Amino acid sequence: MTIAPSSCRPSAEVVERWMTQYGTDVKRLCLMLLRDLPLAEDAAQESFLKAWRGYGAFRRDASEKTWLMHIAVNVCRDMLRTSWFRRFDRRVIPEELPLTAEPGLPDPTLAQAIMSLPLRQREAILLRYWQGMSIEEIALALRCSENTVKSCLQRGKRKLKEQLERWYFDE
Repeated sequence: MTIAPSSCRPSAEVVERWMTQYGTDVKRLCLMLLRDLPLAEDAAQESFLKAWRGYGAFRRDASEKTWLMHIAVNVCRDMLRTSWFRRFDRRVIPEELPLTAEPGLPDPTLAQAIMSLPLRQREAILLRYWQGMSIEEIALALRCSENTVKSCLQRGKRKLKEQLERWYFDE
C-alpha cells in the first residue's frame, strides 16, 4: 500500500472537522450497510483513514461529504465481499443504531425494513433520505449514473411501501 506524501495529506484540523461534521453520518451509514456495530465502527474508522491517505487524489468534483460517503460505501462493500463476513448472520437490533441529533424513530419497523433491502437499493435510500444527498451527489458517491440512482430509489421505495403498507394500520 502506497501512502501519499505528507504534503498531500490534510492537516489534523481538517481531519478533526471531518470527524466532527461527518463522523456520525459515516458511522450510521456503515451500520445500516453492515448490520453490525463493531464492524461499522471499524468501517467508519477505515473510511477516515482512507480519506486521510487519499486526500491528494481528491479532485473536488464533489463535496467532501459526497467523497467521504463514497469511501465509506466502498469500505463497506469490501467488507461485505469477504468470505468471513458472508458466513455469519449479522443483524443489528434497532437499539444499537447510533443516535442522531434529531429524535430517533419511535418504532424500529422502518429501520428494519430499510436494512432488509438489497445492498444497492439500501445504499441509495440511505444516502438520499438519511444523509439528504441529491441524486447527482449519490451518483458521484456510488460511481454510477443518475438514472441508476433513480431506479434504485424507485425500486427501494416500492419494496418499502409493500413492507410498510400495514405499519400504521395493524394496531
